[in-house]
Amino acid sequence: MANAAAELETLNSFLRGEISAVETYRLASKHIETEVARTEVEACLHDHEKRVEALKERIEKLGGEPAKGSGPWGIFAKVVQAGADLLGEKRAIDALEEGEDHGLKDYNRDVDKLHGEARTFVRQQLLPSQKQTHARLSALKKNPTLH
Repeated sequence: MANAAAELETLNSFLRGEISAVETYRLASKHIETEVARTEVEACLHDHEKRVEALKERIEKLGGEPAKGSGPWGIFAKVVQAGADLLGEKRAIDALEEGEDHGLKDYNRDVDKLHGEARTFVRQQLLPSQKQTHARLSALKKNPTLH
């Protein structure tokens, strides 16, 4: 039973990170001015929203209670907002990429805490999706048309 509780906590940690990402993207999107950046940021936001739903479903399937909010990760959203307010679109995108780096590290660091179906779920669904979102933001950050 302790193992199940530990797995639920790991999945909830991933969920809090994804909720924080959604909050961060929503805040930062207010500072995105160029069409290409807006399109990419919205796509990444939707990817994170899908991961939130997938994690909630998995946690409930395992008999757990999904986290309701971002917890300590929510602080990151507030930092992004403050930086974007001061420095605009380019800084907002830089901060989003930093968040993507952090999310990728979290998944890679903690995936092996999971076993069986939960590990497979993270390795085959969440981690590839996170890598794709990270790659989109990295490419966007290098786009010379950003303000």
